[in-house]
Amino acid sequence: MAVVASWAWRRHRERRSLDRRIRELARAVLNDFVLPDGNGGEILVHYALLTPAGIVVLDIKDVDGNVFGSEGMQDWTVIARDRRYTFVNPQPGLWDRVAAIKRIVPEDMPVSGVIAFTGRARFAKGRPQGVVMLDEWLTGLSAAKDQPAAAADDHLACWDRLREAAQLAGLSQPRA
Repeated sequence: MAVVASWAWRRHRERRSLDRRIRELARAVLNDFVLPDGNGGEILVHYALLTPAGIVVLDIKDVDGNVFGSEGMQDWTVIARDRRYTFVNPQPGLWDRVAAIKRIVPEDMPVSGVIAFTGRARFAKGRPQGVVMLDEWLTGLSAAKDQPAAAADDHLACWDRLREAAQLAGLSQPRA
């Protein structure tokens, strides 16, 4: 029991540290909120970041092992030291979250998405489109943060629209 508690506490600390790092690097952050999905339902967004380049939807995946996947595969496979398992291709879900945000903000607001894997994942056969390694991506975001803030300032009204839509969805209050 103590081993499980220690593991859970370590994971919680890592998640808080990651959340803090993301908040330091982005101009603004919303996380763990829902939006209308455009089909009469709602969709959960883990992270939306306002950056000088626009809004970025960030999905973080923490798997340990070699990951095998591509755009055309329904399931991706992880092969770890002692086991093998699959998970649903995360790309269609990301595309749905990006589309949900694009329905809310004006057309000229750039919205993109990335699936970021933690350093415990390895891609022996290459990374699929839209997949990045989290630490590398955060380093790039850090470099972009030093760019002039004018582009991000132009997008603040769009960001406010997104924040209001997230609050109106009502199932979850975003953490800003």
